[in-house]
Amino acid sequence: MLNKVPEITLYFWIIKVLCTTVGETGADYLNETLGFGLTKTTLLASVVLVAALVLQFWVRRYVPWIYWVSVVLISIVGTLITDNLTDNFGVSLVTTTIVFSIVLALVFAAWYASERTLSIHTIVTTRREGFYWLTVLFTFALGTAAGDLTAERLAVGYWKSALLFAALIGLVYALHLKVGLNAILAFWIAYILTRPLGASIGDYLSQPKADGGLGLGTTVTSVIFLLTILTVVVYLSLTKVDVIEGKIAVASGSGLLAQRSGAPRVLVVANKVKVTPALIEAARARAGTGPAEFVLLVPNPAHLAFDRNSSDLHEGGAVLAETLPGLEKAVGSQMEGRVATSPNVYDDIVQELNDGGYSEIILETPPSHLSHRLHVDLVDRITHLGYPLTTVISTH
Repeated sequence: MLNKVPEITLYFWIIKVLCTTVGETGADYLNETLGFGLTKTTLLASVVLVAALVLQFWVRRYVPWIYWVSVVLISIVGTLITDNLTDNFGVSLVTTTIVFSIVLALVFAAWYASERTLSIHTIVTTRREGFYWLTVLFTFALGTAAGDLTAERLAVGYWKSALLFAALIGLVYALHLKVGLNAILAFWIAYILTRPLGASIGDYLSQPKADGGLGLGTTVTSVIFLLTILTVVVYLSLTKVDVIEGKIAVASGSGLLAQRSGAPRVLVVANKVKVTPALIEAARARAGTGPAEFVLLVPNPAHLAFDRNSSDLHEGGAVLAETLPGLEKAVGSQMEGRVATSPNVYDDIVQELNDGGYSEIILETPPSHLSHRLHVDLVDRITHLGYPLTTVISTH
């Protein structure tokens, strides 16, 4: 299936904050204004959320209105989980903050153990989508607990809390750009922090003036933000500016694609953008055993710093144009060259195998002492695909 989540643009963060605000005010509206109470509100919201997620999992691509309806509902349920623990069971906000932090860490650990990636740009399987939405649920629960702890228990106040969490998000963004904070880590930290940011904004707008708010009420605040969300989602549905593009491959080298001759087709996967002497020797050795068509797959240089799919293959194409002539000389034939657009090497390989009739793989991996787990796991996963595999240890 195609990617099931949106590209991370400014629109994404705007709607995300609006959704978290609605999660706070919507839960309060059902619970207090309509008098449902926490238990009935939780049951109702959970049933509707399950229905929305069934629809979300059923579609095979990212559909803005389905995705964001699910986010709004999961923000309400995440808020209610924390509220139930605090109000119905007397669990302190300190405890819920600590517990949800641990639970979220366990979800991340399970996700990585299963997929070897936490990328939010490669949600292309049902299992990854399951981990994604489970993570989103607990980020809302954790964000609610941390936000309430800051605004109420620590008496910071609603608007001051909003400024505090906005400043923390700005700090994360600055660390990502200036210091090289990992893109996936930066995303999920910011994602968690948008929950208390949106909740603080919602509380400030809706709560009575006597309690430090503006007194707009939960009804007015929820309607304003829902209409804003609707406007932005309609815009995204029409323009598709937040749709993550699919895989794009380019040919490079001598400018001529290798012709299908019936010879075995070998996928050569480079560990780095530039091909190493060890990989060249492995390709030369394979060419010496008999006729073969070779295709070189290298990572997109943009992925080395940012976790995102990218259709900008200019830098990678330039590297291929430099690299392929030497590799073609080693194997004694023309070669195809491709720049991957996924930030995950396993996904790159699987996609390429699906696109062309390959019969074997030459895979370059990092030295095991540098990345033992990645080195062993990637080889094992590729082996299970059923293709004859030759592994090469990167020399530098």
